[in-house]
Amino acid sequence: MSRSTNHHNVDLLGIRVAVLRMNELLRICEEHITAKSSLLLSVVNVAKLVNCRKDGELRKSVMDADIVLADGLPIVWLSKLIGDPLPERLAGIDIMYGLLERASRKNYSVYFLGAQESIVQKVVQTVNQQYPGLCIAGYRDGYFAESDSKEVAQEIRNSSADILLVAISSPKKENFLRDWRKFMNVPVCHGVGGSFDILAGATKRAPFWVQRYGFEWLYRLIQEPRRMWKRYLVTNAIFMKLSLEAILRAKLRLSRATPDTTACNCRDTKHPKPSG
Repeated sequence: MSRSTNHHNVDLLGIRVAVLRMNELLRICEEHITAKSSLLLSVVNVAKLVNCRKDGELRKSVMDADIVLADGLPIVWLSKLIGDPLPERLAGIDIMYGLLERASRKNYSVYFLGAQESIVQKVVQTVNQQYPGLCIAGYRDGYFAESDSKEVAQEIRNSSADILLVAISSPKKENFLRDWRKFMNVPVCHGVGGSFDILAGATKRAPFWVQRYGFEWLYRLIQEPRRMWKRYLVTNAIFMKLSLEAILRAKLRLSRATPDTTACNCRDTKHPKPSG
């Protein structure tokens, strides 16, 4: 169980992923904003699950989150194949849109951290137009040195934001949130990766039908082949191998736990005496 919420988790390649639907997650976020209590969200896709196995700092940062969510259909498929199914994919960008919509309705304040200066400025302009009830607590780009982390965290703390959205690549994003979440004192912290680029219109998200069939990674690979080909080629292959091993282990556990109905019942029974 999560230390912040009462929900079931599935162990997927050593990472505990929450069994939640979007409406349940957003309700939990609202509860934390109302109570002014800390909630750190983390999302894992195929690449991050694989990288967590070789990057100890990233793994520690992901596991330190209060709720870890499945950002990728292959992860949902794996959960079903091992017999402990997740109800749906909860992509980081969809969580972001859900939080922005709630913030607009409830007048929550949001701090935007990440991407290039021009991108984050465009994000703020877009949010002001599309989510008029939302309060901009502050924003800054994600290109800062590790030595400047405290200064950035102090700026966010001073903003008194209800929600922090961090659009920085892994593992810098996860490690920053792990190290500074308590100091920043923001009720809901959520790492959104490259979502600011999409919100700003700098890149396009895959069409819904591509997302539905689990090929969003391929759509992104086509857009950025030089940057993404090695990542997807290597991590997808490793994920398939690890998934097959996990499925076989799950099947073995199930076969051992299933009682053998063909075995003889050796309990001592009394036979009725013949009448006569």
